[in-house]
Amino acid sequence: WREEDEEARRIRRSEADWSFIEKQPPRIKAALKYYVEAGDIRRAAKLAGLSLDEFNELRKKANIPVVC
Repeated sequence: WREEDEEARRIRRSEADWSFIEKQPPRIKAALKYYVEAGDIRRAAKLAGLSLDEFNELRKKANIPVVC
């Protein structure tokens, strides 16, 4: 599992729009970074104070892929 988690993290890191992420308010930026590192969309949405749907839209704007 560890290798798969690291590969997923690498993909999310490489495809993310870091310029967009860095321009976000602190709470949103932290949640997006958490998602890139952990891949836990539910916890990231909670950290951001957003619904799952709202966070998913933000994830798309940040070009962060869902890696299974």
